Amino acid sequence: MGKQSLFKVVSLIAVVTILSKVAGFFRDLVIAGAYGASISSDAYFYAYQIPALALILLGGLGGPFHTATIAVFAKRLVDKKDNIPDHENKLLSSYLTFTFIGFSIASVLIGIFALPIMKMIASSASLELQVLAADMLVIMSPILLIGGLIGIFYGLLNVYGKYFWPSLSPLISSIAIIVAVIGFGQGDGAIALALGTLIGSFGMLIVQLPQFFKTGFKIKPCLNYKLDGFKNIGEILFPAMIGTTIGQTNVYVDMFFVSGLPEGGWTSIVYANRLIQLPIGVLLTAMLVPIFPIFTEFVAKNDMESLKKYAHQTVASLWFISFPILVFILLFSVDGIRVLLERGQFDHEDTIMVSQALVFLSFSIIPYVARDTVTRIFYAFGDSRTPLYVGLLAIVVNALMDWLLVGPLGVGGITLSTTIVTLFNMTLLVILLRFKVKDISLRKIVKPASIILVSGALMAGICLGLNYLWVLYLPDSLIYVCIKLTVIAIISFSFYGIATIFLGLEESRKIFVKILTKVQSKL
Repeated sequence: MGKQSLFKVVSLIAVVTILSKVAGFFRDLVIAGAYGASISSDAYFYAYQIPALALILLGGLGGPFHTATIAVFAKRLVDKKDNIPDHENKLLSSYLTFTFIGFSIASVLIGIFALPIMKMIASSASLELQVLAADMLVIMSPILLIGGLIGIFYGLLNVYGKYFWPSLSPLISSIAIIVAVIGFGQGDGAIALALGTLIGSFGMLIVQLPQFFKTGFKIKPCLNYKLDGFKNIGEILFPAMIGTTIGQTNVYVDMFFVSGLPEGGWTSIVYANRLIQLPIGVLLTAMLVPIFPIFTEFVAKNDMESLKKYAHQTVASLWFISFPILVFILLFSVDGIRVLLERGQFDHEDTIMVSQALVFLSFSIIPYVARDTVTRIFYAFGDSRTPLYVGLLAIVVNALMDWLLVGPLGVGGITLSTTIVTLFNMTLLVILLRFKVKDISLRKIVKPASIILVSGALMAGICLGLNYLWVLYLPDSLIYVCIKLTVIAIISFSFYGIATIFLGLEESRKIFVKILTKVQSKL
């Protein structure tokens, strides 16, 4: 894939992912307006964490099923995409069949033992919350079946250069939840949330099928684990699944400690995560989905120089885009949450609680994007065990940090713990990567990181100055706060971009040139 093609793919995925994220944002507005940070929202977000493991983490873009599918089939289908061999049909059929059976069993077991699971995870919560969360989990348990299958279809479509529907499918889920809450949320309470989530998940799977059928694969039930290539799938898939599940274990550890906090604690952490993922999810999906097959190709060709070059450029580009987001969150979290969420049942106390969680969590953005990039490099080598072992250590660190910080900082202690664990995870992965990629120099990232830091500090000064003048002369009404955030964002982000170009950041110059070229071609 050439640089122009890669840029087009990144642009397409970014636009489509933005549409999905915007829909997800309106979904969160509807949920916040209907339930606020309450026992109903807490119960839903507690219950959803288990199906979310399958739907988003295991089966989502960049998850184990998506990753294993690309890592195996991208190599096996080279020059064979127009005429798929019978063996590849059988391999994919066995992959899908085993996944269907395994997740069906998991779905049934989760449904049967929903209440004991909720009592274990939310051990310090009220019985009312535990029972409501269990009822929701029973409704949403079939989502586990959908998750693995979606990841496989996502991966196959990406192998064939199809990125539109995999990136847009979360939009379907958001629309279903919005309709369910607005149409039925008042009469059936928070149960409508669970029903909408289930329907939306089925929709995510269904919209993949037309494009998949066009690939020419012929699928039928098959249980042949001795096929050539099946072992390769397992070698990547199972350690990655365990690693992802271990990563989700950190969430369950957080839920355990949060259950002893006042009502709305877990909801505030969920909303903080959602607000972080609104911009950062777009970045990671847009850049890492198309770059992962390129990493895999470089490894297959043993082209380590190109791998190192692209890895440095990817991390620098992600830091360049994400750092001003971090600055803006730190300075305007309360104002931003007030504009976005504070309406209906979501009051100012909820705003303060979400803001506290968001501020501490925002520091994780920088190590988060670097960690995910490095993890993809390990996967490109067919090594999902190293991230797994690092994830195991991270659970211990997370539990210790939660225990130390939840008392003095409340929800902020939980999100600060997440930040510390993310930094620990990233640092250890980078150290271990040097055993696979010799002479990978971290000095090449020091210059762009320094430019980004200086430009970010200057941006913060601009933000503080503009905010001081605005507050001094203009009222504090909601509409004025909204205008203030928009004006300051435009000015400060533009200044940041110009500063990075002036200071010699190559990544910002390249992005600016590509955008300028794109605009000129349209004129």
